[in-house]
Amino acid sequence: MVKNSVIGFTTGFSYPFRAGHFLISNPRLILYVLIPFLINTIVFAGAVWFGLDFFSDTVTQMIPQGDAWYWAVLYYFLWVIAVVATALLFFFLFAVVGNLLAAPFNDLLSEKTELLLTGRQKEEPFRLGKFLKDSLHILLDDMLKIAVFIVGMLVLFVLLLLPAVGPAFYSLLSIVWTALFLVIEYTGFIFARRNQKFSDQRQFIRQRKMASLGFGIGSLCLLAIPFLQFFTIPLGVVGAVHFWYDSTQIKITGGPDAA
Repeated sequence: MVKNSVIGFTTGFSYPFRAGHFLISNPRLILYVLIPFLINTIVFAGAVWFGLDFFSDTVTQMIPQGDAWYWAVLYYFLWVIAVVATALLFFFLFAVVGNLLAAPFNDLLSEKTELLLTGRQKEEPFRLGKFLKDSLHILLDDMLKIAVFIVGMLVLFVLLLLPAVGPAFYSLLSIVWTALFLVIEYTGFIFARRNQKFSDQRQFIRQRKMASLGFGIGSLCLLAIPFLQFFTIPLGVVGAVHFWYDSTQIKITGGPDAA
């Protein structure tokens, strides 16, 4: 059992990155990566296009201007803040929308990864009807999670109205909020397969606070790395299965307060 919170955080942080080696070692999983990859690529391109359009047409018009020299200083200062805020907003929306559209395929990838780790065989064959039914359930469940996430982001967005410290608080809290969402999203497939409640998932995360935070931050870091950002979703899914498997087998808890 890992007692040190720092070790727990670094262990959780490493899972999305270690997932790449697992995928390379198991090429049979590549098929389940391709569709989320294509979805991620399209969503990313759309997020960049809409982000640039939103910034140039809307955000820049909201920045006050004047003739005095201090207005010029204030303009460029607010311009930098607006760039950061807009980038963060569409950065997080990209992570959310991409996960929603790829959710049914992520569930398959999560299941296949678990089967490889545990060595078990799937008891029932693949059936299209069951896949479509399960996909609908997963999409509805993900839409509920995303609704909660968006409400949280809107609440945090109010912080941008605070002078000076507002953008800093917004940036920090939005990162933590998105990291938490990614942990819930990627580990959710495992609990859904076992028909376990959200309360069971919350308990799993709560008992591994620092490891879970590390996992979410690691997934966010992948989104910031060029090209790797397109593989963030499958790496997060595979990494979450490893996180769950190691936690239940060798009790990686990431904190002294874990059970």
